[in-house]
Amino acid sequence: MEKKYINRLFDSILDFSLRSKGAVVVEGPKWCGKSTTCKRFARETVDLMPLKTREEFILEARISPDHFLKSREKPLLIDEWQHIYFIWDQIKVEVDESSGFGQFILTGSVTDKDIDDKDYDRSHTGNGRIIRKKMRTMSLYESGESNGSVSLDKLKKGEFQIARSDITLEDYAFLICRGGWPLAIVDDKEVALAQARDYYEVLVTDDLFSLKSIKLIKDESKARKVLRSYARNVSIAATTQTLMDDCTSDKSSFDKETFYKYLTALEYLHVTEELPAWNPNVRSKTAIRTKETRHFVDPSIGVAALGLSPESLFKNMDTFGLLFESLVVRDIRTYCDVINAKVYKYRDSKRREADLVIVFNDGSWALVEVKLGGKKDVDLAAAKLREIANDIDADRTGSCAFLMVVTKDSLAYQREDGVYVVPLGCLKN
Repeated sequence: MEKKYINRLFDSILDFSLRSKGAVVVEGPKWCGKSTTCKRFARETVDLMPLKTREEFILEARISPDHFLKSREKPLLIDEWQHIYFIWDQIKVEVDESSGFGQFILTGSVTDKDIDDKDYDRSHTGNGRIIRKKMRTMSLYESGESNGSVSLDKLKKGEFQIARSDITLEDYAFLICRGGWPLAIVDDKEVALAQARDYYEVLVTDDLFSLKSIKLIKDESKARKVLRSYARNVSIAATTQTLMDDCTSDKSSFDKETFYKYLTALEYLHVTEELPAWNPNVRSKTAIRTKETRHFVDPSIGVAALGLSPESLFKNMDTFGLLFESLVVRDIRTYCDVINAKVYKYRDSKRREADLVIVFNDGSWALVEVKLGGKKDVDLAAAKLREIANDIDADRTGSCAFLMVVTKDSLAYQREDGVYVVPLGCLKN
């Protein structure tokens, strides 16, 4: 029986992109639902996944790229378009000649940085005609766990009401391990948990070694070590050297060049998505740290790499906390995409941190801390957020929209000091 389509927040992003640009490139990890979503907007699809039809399409596109594009209904979806990357210039020509919106949708689970062809010119981005959008795995609001009673967009406008979430700590352990893969949104928990494990196995046995531009010798043992090292440092601004040292702690051979190749391959496959640092104007002479924070595109990848389960997370609460933070980052990134906001991390030389910084399109910003602990941890986090906010020069950086601590608790409320305390299970865009 065909699985019912689950509405995605990305639907509205793709809809607007097609109404405002000639072509849209939709990027993101395998299995996140790109093809399923994009097919709902296309009138015709060129599916380049099956090898037999792929070869036929490649031949047709090479013989006459003009006819290949003109003879099909629009919007035309080219699924896994990197297999016929040479069609890029012709797509730009078609968009220019027609001056029409919504003609092409190009999906890819691999960044076009992997195209290993000296004749492919990445400098011709199609700016003004072609737009790139990132699709991620499902947020808790999309998968139905978050009730969406607290909106980031409304918080920015000062609109808030006390709310409650029914998600328990045990539920969060399961949701971290399950991930936001559309195939995992099922009632059978064992089937749900299997999806992230299967994704990980395909990654370390096949995908990492399939890239054209990165010549990795197939070594599953090395692949697993890199993924485990990255998983142990999730939500941390770990240096590349730290990750490599972690991999070689057992005296195994791992040269720097090969290690960098693995990290690059994870980026090209949209497996990792690091959180950039925010560099605001501050009133003091405090130095701002600019190292990116390590995150998988979905925390369940890290869980699979470490061989964890919902039950085993309770045996290491530090790891649980870091993975919970990564879950919050995934969801807030997804919500911010819809409201055209950007997400960063704040860290300074005084060891003060804000786990997330939301920068809205009007220049205002919000600081967010993530806490898996109790009231004492929330109190400390709220005080830290106020201290950081007071040190930021609003006249030069923009005004503070709100301060928020995201928790695993049930009640969403506003403290007397103005800081919001919100369960992840209440949030939406």
